[in-house]
Amino acid sequence: MATLLVLQHTPSASLSALGDAVLAGAHDDAITGVEVVARSPLEASAEDLLAADGYLLGTAAHFGYMSGALKHLFDSTFLAIGGSLDAAGGAAPGSTKGKPYGLWVHGRYDTAGAIRSVGSIVAALGWAQAAPVLDVLGDVTGEQLEAAYELGATLAALLSD
Repeated sequence: MATLLVLQHTPSASLSALGDAVLAGAHDDAITGVEVVARSPLEASAEDLLAADGYLLGTAAHFGYMSGALKHLFDSTFLAIGGSLDAAGGAAPGSTKGKPYGLWVHGRYDTAGAIRSVGSIVAALGWAQAAPVLDVLGDVTGEQLEAAYELGATLAALLSD
């Protein structure tokens, strides 16, 4: 059975709503053969990342960057999950290379820096973006909650039987 690891730092009501919708989509009854594991980035480990077959990342945009919790996870696991560099400065083959991921970001003023910072790290890891980034500014709408559901369902479906 494939494992989808959902890593979300959702301290606000808006991020919690988006995270709940992502998880609901990942648990859609039509999708089989996927175990969905949700962790806070502050509780997840390199072992969690290595054991997963795909990832969903949720973060707030804080002052032009991803949440400190998600950054801490990347900082503390990067080398253990295949983030070493080859002689040319590119991503060396690693244990998580090529695995699919999806990302949702919520901010009040700007999300571009948060999206860019996550993108830089996952590119160095060699992860494969499997869905468009769900980029949400301001209050969360029903349409954005539907998009969050679809994001979760898309990643789970990619890993299903």
